[in-house]
Amino acid sequence: MDYILTTNELTKTYGKYNAANEVSIHVERGGIYGLIGRNGAGKTTLMKMIGGLSHPTRGSFEIHGRNGETTKQMMPKVGILIEAPGLYPNMTAMQNLTTKAIALGIKDKQYLKGLLEEVGLSNTGKKKAKQFSLGMKQRLGIAMALVNKPELLILDEPINGLDPQGIAEMRSILHHLCYDKGITILISSHILDELSKVATQYGIIHEGRLLEEETKEELFSKCCERLELKTNNISKTLEVLNMMGFSKMEVKDDAINIYERLNEGGAITIALAKENIQTNEIAVKTDALEDYYFQLTGGNKNA
Repeated sequence: MDYILTTNELTKTYGKYNAANEVSIHVERGGIYGLIGRNGAGKTTLMKMIGGLSHPTRGSFEIHGRNGETTKQMMPKVGILIEAPGLYPNMTAMQNLTTKAIALGIKDKQYLKGLLEEVGLSNTGKKKAKQFSLGMKQRLGIAMALVNKPELLILDEPINGLDPQGIAEMRSILHHLCYDKGITILISSHILDELSKVATQYGIIHEGRLLEEETKEELFSKCCERLELKTNNISKTLEVLNMMGFSKMEVKDDAINIYERLNEGGAITIALAKENIQTNEIAVKTDALEDYYFQLTGGNKNA
């Protein structure tokens, strides 16, 4: 597998508190890796260590297969936007971008204009950053993170606080940067539904620990449709289902979840009735990514 970034038990400790606890992630080149977690789960801490903004207490990470002191040589290939973008409020988008470019020794005005076009800010003219909407500020922050032509882009909660239009615009930009420009993206969010629309790989982090790391296909297979069946006798119901040839099923709480032949609810009900088994409830249900996350972390949606 071609990984652009890997971490090896990366840990950050403040006193006795582990903000990130032995986190090992594997980010494939050319995709969008989504870090899922609530506020305070450890996403930002992890990203700061990878971005060189915080020193790990323990563990290590590799970028392009390099670690330790050689990692520093790869940092120019990394673009970072963590928390609020550092903008000069009285400068225009181009002036902000130019200031960052000068610091990096870049003087190509056409290149900078192209970056503004990439993020949809080419027509802001003399409008100052302090007059920008939150979405515009985030997009300018991304443009500034792109100045050094990174191969890896680290974005911490870039859709947090955006309205639906702003979220849609950000989603379009991420797809463009990844699939048209070939930039690998590591993005964090607690808005799980939106993250599910862009990420190709996921790391679920909770209380500083990585709980699972999966591809989009693997994760979504756990959030798939199922036939939820409740009867007055689970053991006898399982016998009937086995006789009918069902094999992809599990008992969860007081229900049987069936993951195949979802259109055969009527036939199941008839077969159960013949065995004097009462069907209390039968319905096709789908778990959202958010439902799976809360199930995995043992939390609830109001936590």
